[in-house]
Amino acid sequence: MKRALLVAWLCFAALEARARTYYVIVAGLGGEPDYEQRFTAAATDLDRVLRSAGPAVHVDTLKGAQATAVGFRETIDRVATEASPDDDFALILIGHGSFDGAEYKFNLVGPDLTAAEIAEMCNRIRAGRQLIVDTTSASGGALQAFERPGRAVIAATKSGTDKNATVFARYWVEALEDPTADTDKSDSISALEAFQYADRKTADFYTSQKRLATEHPEFEDTGKGDAVRALPQEGREGALMATMTVVRIGAAQAAMNDPAKRDLMAKKEELEQKIDGLKYQKAAMEPGEYKKELTAALVELAKVQEALDK
Repeated sequence: MKRALLVAWLCFAALEARARTYYVIVAGLGGEPDYEQRFTAAATDLDRVLRSAGPAVHVDTLKGAQATAVGFRETIDRVATEASPDDDFALILIGHGSFDGAEYKFNLVGPDLTAAEIAEMCNRIRAGRQLIVDTTSASGGALQAFERPGRAVIAATKSGTDKNATVFARYWVEALEDPTADTDKSDSISALEAFQYADRKTADFYTSQKRLATEHPEFEDTGKGDAVRALPQEGREGALMATMTVVRIGAAQAAMNDPAKRDLMAKKEELEQKIDGLKYQKAAMEPGEYKKELTAALVELAKVQEALDK
């Protein structure tokens, strides 16, 4: 009996270690009181939403006087010492960015950081799946520097020449609190679902204001190629973002906060990711093999869901 309990505990501990997600939120220099207030509020709201995701989530938020290059580096360095290849990592940048035609900079209190410097810091983090959400002006100028296999990158603007303050951050936070963003009804909101929600809301904002849109959000998650705004008919663009859960809602959130069901939720998420991956690989698979693997995953998912519903 003791041996069985020990094995169960070790399995649970291993699952816990694998399920960690590290979030770093940085609200940069506003420059003016209204921007300072807007950026700080967005970071505060995002911190609150992400911390509610459960005990396997680690959130660091830098805002106001804390948002310095030194503080940024120290926070990323700490994550780099803690995160393992089985973990996820997400960096969310809120504020102003600048682009001189060759180099993007994220505006901070004191010296700024370039996209290349931020990418180099994130490259030291061993988390196998990464997400960078740059909601700043001129963020399109950072996208190429941020690209890397295993990392999804979202930019609020199409290019570095789009220098007006953005509204994308507002709707990214809103997406994580609005159940309608969960389009596949999985009780979780993926990076892709959050992007699609925020992109739509951003476009609606400019339409309602009768203004010419000065930001056109894009993403890239294959580690190569050009950024896109919508899922292409072919290719794997969007596959990583579709499987990266940013927040859980409803029953999924409750289950992740319940130690007795947390391992089942992790298994469910793993199976959902496998199913999404199979869908993206369908064109390259033999029809019979695809059907066999998909059916097996769906049957196993149904069993896990049945156990969660008890």
